[in-house]
Amino acid sequence: MLSFLHYPIAPLLAAAAVALDGLLGEPRRWHPLVGFGRMASWIEARLNPVVRRELPSQKIFGVIGVALLIVPPILLAAWLCRISSLFDVFLLYFAIGHKSLHEHAWAVSRALENGDEAAARQAASYMVSRDSSALEPVSATVESVLENGNDGVFGALFWFLLLGGAGALLFRFANTLDAMWGYKNARFLHYGWAAARLDDVLDYVPARLTAATYAVLGNTRTALRSWRLQAPQWDSPNAGPVMAAGAGALGVQLGGPACYQGEWHQRPRLGEGMAATAVDIGRALGLVRHGVYLWLVVALALGTFVHA
Repeated sequence: MLSFLHYPIAPLLAAAAVALDGLLGEPRRWHPLVGFGRMASWIEARLNPVVRRELPSQKIFGVIGVALLIVPPILLAAWLCRISSLFDVFLLYFAIGHKSLHEHAWAVSRALENGDEAAARQAASYMVSRDSSALEPVSATVESVLENGNDGVFGALFWFLLLGGAGALLFRFANTLDAMWGYKNARFLHYGWAAARLDDVLDYVPARLTAATYAVLGNTRTALRSWRLQAPQWDSPNAGPVMAAGAGALGVQLGGPACYQGEWHQRPRLGEGMAATAVDIGRALGLVRHGVYLWLVVALALGTFVHA
């Protein structure tokens, strides 16, 4: 398994995985995260039956579900990575979603350029868990790019540089379980507690590094001010800094009312300035893309300095 002791090779392997993602994109078939999601649904159906969902003891079954899904594949991944660093590269390739983030966002942008609002809403709905009929495609897409820049790119890079391919896979598995189980509704209030807490812990440092990256690459002063004043108002302790700093870095205003599963939620406003426009989709993608380059360069420089 990779560790900081393997620098400066780790940033080079990370760069190889990013290049592989840029060349191939997400696997169209046999994607590990797709199979993982199906297994998570199967396990949840058995550990979280309707008759037990309101019991606080379901937290224990949530812990069991997380352990069953995460521990065996991560142990296997760690063992494989000890055999060859090629497994590290492929695991990060599977864990990172850099190109797919661009593809989904550009689909929204192209629909808007063609004046097809319905197609834009439909394309944006693939990126967020909101009702497509009540979706404002531009702001939803910009928000998704900023948040998924952390969840699907920087978080995986952080744990890869720390623990290698197994670390990247651990982060994406935890993030996937949080996306599936981490809701505060009747079904997942207790059962999803463990998944949500694990994601909060693993994402704490990466989210703040992502927010700092957005601030460095954009309007730094506004980003830092938005992060400090607005992030605490957001319901997610990690998404708040990322989205507030990202909105401030772009100089746009995000957040506000959004419809989830037929219910309107009054979310705080993030950032400053005017509402996001279609051009800001490309600007948000630029923050993520340039952030990836920055992380790889910094990681390589740090590793070279430490082992000089």
